[in-house]
Amino acid sequence: MTSAGRQLVHSTSIRVALAATAVVAVAYLAIAAGVVAITTQNLTSQLDDRLADSLSRVSRGPQPPNQGGGAPGGGFRPPDRGPFNAPFIVWTIRPDGTVLASNASAILPPAHRAVTAPATISIDGTFVRIQGANAPDGDHIVIGQTMESVGQAQSTIILAELLIGPILLIAVFLGAVAIGRRAATPIEQARQRQMEFTADASHELRTPLSVIEAHTSLALVQERSADWYRTAFLRIDHESRRMRRLLDDMLWLARFDVTHGQPNAELVDLTVLATQTVDRFGIVAQARHLSLAVEASPGSAVITAPPEWLDRLLGTLLDNACKYAPDGGSVRVSVGPEGPRVRLTVDDSGPGIPEEERGRIFDRFHRAANAAGDSTAGAGLGLAIADSIVRATNGRWRIGSSPSGGASMSVSWPRALSGRGGTEDVREPGSQATSA
Repeated sequence: MTSAGRQLVHSTSIRVALAATAVVAVAYLAIAAGVVAITTQNLTSQLDDRLADSLSRVSRGPQPPNQGGGAPGGGFRPPDRGPFNAPFIVWTIRPDGTVLASNASAILPPAHRAVTAPATISIDGTFVRIQGANAPDGDHIVIGQTMESVGQAQSTIILAELLIGPILLIAVFLGAVAIGRRAATPIEQARQRQMEFTADASHELRTPLSVIEAHTSLALVQERSADWYRTAFLRIDHESRRMRRLLDDMLWLARFDVTHGQPNAELVDLTVLATQTVDRFGIVAQARHLSLAVEASPGSAVITAPPEWLDRLLGTLLDNACKYAPDGGSVRVSVGPEGPRVRLTVDDSGPGIPEEERGRIFDRFHRAANAAGDSTAGAGLGLAIADSIVRATNGRWRIGSSPSGGASMSVSWPRALSGRGGTEDVREPGSQATSA
């Protein structure tokens, strides 16, 4: 991936992570507020239950509290703790309006002296939960308790949420960045490959179109000789065929990228297929005085794959071998079992594949350096198609040097008699490659 692509992936992942963190932050705030509200409601409900229980005990009989503060008479005596020297405060409102309190410092506001339902009031800046009921002797009793415990619980929960929140958001941000980069990298790589493919295809098509356009323009300028027209038509025919091959390869790759399927997979004997393909290339070898032979080792060489795919793969390998082998050189095809697999190897006596080229041989539109000036060289899609076929049929590449010093292109597949097995890596460890 280029530096611009990496920068784009980085910035995109940061934006996605920020958006995800913002969404999580809003959700966290809502949940945190809900937890505080629910906790407050539950604690307040428990406090109301305690007030109701205490109110029922206080209002069972006459238990007048002392005006000067002290505990009310009878069987109810609140413990001595809390900001009002007791967690419970009892107010007795006599029929004549006199208010007697269990704590002289806790003055019940007049507006709440007739309260019956639970309510929260403020006394000297302290929140108190109160509840009232009528006593049998005609008095009205109001009992209250500070909400200090509720406030402490709220503070504890809020503090915990404030501590957990930043840690959670940082973890979400970092996780989103990592996931975003992991997800965006193959997308960006695919986008770059598409852009490169489009640029390379345009470049490859521009050359033959320029040649055709130049010959037609010259032909229209003035009358030419018959030999000139014949040469021009031959050149146009050559460039047209080149464009046709390029378009066919591009369409094949496009269909393959979309379908990723393996149509009409059958049992194929690689020995038979190799023999038939070598016979087909016999005329090519004869024209260049090449020694073309096929060797088969004893044992089953049957695999499961689409026959037309294997035919195209072997045709590509033989075409490259015959193209780069020198006049009078040799091309050898060997097929044989190799453990639980079957190996197909095409060796030639050409210049071989330079080490620096082996990392790119399957790149689309890449051609070997020694083919740069070869007018018969293809557009660099042959080995890209071959690699797609090998990958789709669970094959493994092994690229090296032949015994004669040329290139050695080898592919192995699981033997059909041993079962097809699962999907495997398309290249063996340490193998490298280059494109013709």
